[in-house]
This record gives sequence, structure tokens and C-alpha cells, in this order.
Amino acid sequence: MKKTLVRNGFIAAGVMNIGGVLLFSRVFTNDAIAEADPVVMSNFGLLMIVVWGLAYLGAAMAGTGIKWLAGAFAIEKFVYVVAWLLWLSNNKLGALYAKDFFAGMFFSIYGLNDLVFMLFFAWVCFSAPAEK
Repeated sequence: MKKTLVRNGFIAAGVMNIGGVLLFSRVFTNDAIAEADPVVMSNFGLLMIVVWGLAYLGAAMAGTGIKWLAGAFAIEKFVYVVAWLLWLSNNKLGALYAKDFFAGMFFSIYGLNDLVFMLFFAWVCFSAPAEK
């Protein structure tokens, strides 16, 4: 496993969480996101996504010994992917786009983004050497 690839992957995950939330929520002022999913994507929920992003950046700086941490991150991302799929199955993206373009974009891509990073974190977990 390439150390640089793992580090850059964790950095990318952090940047996507932090930057994505701040951009699409317009720094927590876009009420359409919270209205679309008040349980998962409330302003508190969005803030916690930013905190997860900070955790990914911290893991990027750790360098080694992150096998089980990556596994926990993979499970966290899995939960968000399932939440996204459930949201998609019960809501209409078109209606959300009509209400707010940024909210529509957010709900169009957040689950795909989380799926990609879930797979990355799982790869890190299962391919990292066992820690002593």
C-alpha cells in the first residue's frame, strides 16, 4: 500500500466533507438542505460532517496505525450511503432542484461521494498490515 496514496485519500475525504458542506450549505445558511432531510442533514448534522472531515485530515497526518480507524470510517460512510439511498427512495430530486439548486446538487452527489470514500476506507482497512 502506498503511503502517499493513503495520505492523499484521507486528505481528499476531509476536503470533500468540509468543502462540500460549506459550499452547498452556503456556510450553514441553506435551509433547503435541512428541510429536505431534517434528521440527517440538519445544521447540527452538517456540522458533524465537517467534524468527520477534520478527523479524516487528522488521520492523514497520523501516517501509520490507522487500519482500524479506516475501518470505522468505512462503516460511518456506509451509514451515510444507506441514509442517502433511503432518502432517494422516498423523495424527488426534481422538486428539491426546483426549490434550491445547491440543495439539489448536494443530494445528487453526497451519497456517491460517500460510496467512493467508503470503498477507499475499506481498502485501507483490509490492505493495511496488522498492527502490533
